[in-house]
Amino acid sequence: MPEQDPDIRRHNFEEVPFGYTPELAQLEAERCLFCKKPKCIEGCPVNIDIPAFIRLIKDGDFSGAARKIKEENTLPAICGRVCPQEEQCEIVCVTGIKDTPVAIGRLERFAADYERENNLIEIPDKAPATGKKAAIVGAGPAGLTVAGELAKLGHEVTIYEALHQPGGVLMYGIPEFRLPKAIVNSEVEYVKKLGVKIVYNAVIGRYMAVDDLLQDYDSVFLGTGAGLPYFMNIPGENLNGVYSANEYLTRSNLMKAYRFPEYDTPIIKSKKVAVLGGGNVAMDSARTAMRLGAEEVSIIYRRSRKEMPARIEEVHHAEEEGIILELLTNPIEIYGDEDGWVTGMKCLRMELGEPDASGRRRPVPIEGSEFDIEVDTVVVSIGNGANPLVPQTTPGLDTNKWGNILADDNTAATSKPGVYAGGDIVIGAATVILAMGAGKIAAAAMHRYMMGIPEPEPALEEESSKSKKKK
Repeated sequence: MPEQDPDIRRHNFEEVPFGYTPELAQLEAERCLFCKKPKCIEGCPVNIDIPAFIRLIKDGDFSGAARKIKEENTLPAICGRVCPQEEQCEIVCVTGIKDTPVAIGRLERFAADYERENNLIEIPDKAPATGKKAAIVGAGPAGLTVAGELAKLGHEVTIYEALHQPGGVLMYGIPEFRLPKAIVNSEVEYVKKLGVKIVYNAVIGRYMAVDDLLQDYDSVFLGTGAGLPYFMNIPGENLNGVYSANEYLTRSNLMKAYRFPEYDTPIIKSKKVAVLGGGNVAMDSARTAMRLGAEEVSIIYRRSRKEMPARIEEVHHAEEEGIILELLTNPIEIYGDEDGWVTGMKCLRMELGEPDASGRRRPVPIEGSEFDIEVDTVVVSIGNGANPLVPQTTPGLDTNKWGNILADDNTAATSKPGVYAGGDIVIGAATVILAMGAGKIAAAAMHRYMMGIPEPEPALEEESSKSKKKK
């Protein structure tokens, strides 16, 4: 897919890939084998009929392809940009056995962009009004999905969002150059046109409690995300110039600090930046720092490149833009000056031992391998925990030892009747599409609950064990 030259894009916040032209999209669509038993659908967390929408692109019905995707996915322009298709639908593509897999994500993006750019967006017919009301806590990917699905089923839906804009991590976490905010706003507008209302600056747990919502609504969905940043607990982490990735990216993305002083949110001007971590958020932070004018940006990661959880494409883009990968390296102390500002960092070389619980080889320190690096800014991107506010203010809502809400895998139901949960608040920090998949499960279960429809009988134990073996 055509994209900006690295030497140009490292100095701007414009989207990196340009997207397919109609001609390129049709050429790519022609590579699909249109399998009779397509494994790609099984690989999609929201079960898009992938061969059907690709066939429509092949035939030149681009807006029809977008409508086909939207039968299962409310946010296709977003998913086409940020979902890890290479680990889901594309990894099982039969074309990929002897060649590269069909670029399903890029085709999804193309169809959604074509529909939007040509003003062809259609609002689907909704079921008759049920008279039932649902409250959604959080306007992130999970919450928006639940809201859209329930609205199409005829329910009255209101989202309560803590921030002043919708989108959750789509808005505050993912940078403009990877996901333009105009795209997020367009997808949210589609959800609103389905009849969904959004109340902003409403921090549930402070503004009102979940029990208050249950007085006015027939069911409630909790999609508050994983917004509690983790730190390494090493000396010097409280120095000025040390940020969580959450704060660093929120300042730049949601608060538009990268356009200071047009927007009055300041952000630190750095010369040498170290980003701790190896996931997509670390890549986003490092690439943001480069665009904000840093002379040198390094990603410090304690394992090797093979174990990095970031998407291959994101690592590739980061390296193209001049980001340095300091692999098999672990920070053990951050240095500061007499005024309390970061001046450097002590690190330790690592080697890989036996696999740990994650299946990745465990990093083991190499004795006597300490070394110092000069930095003036450190961004900690080693993961996030569950937002604790709603569980702390909701009696009868069970959580695990990490603070994640406990919810049934098949229904998203929590321990509190009428309350459902999904996305990062349940499974921990994960992907946009997994949050959306959980949202679809929750919407179906909430519909049954509000309409008094019994839950389907669970599969027989023998059948269940068979399916587990297949997986």
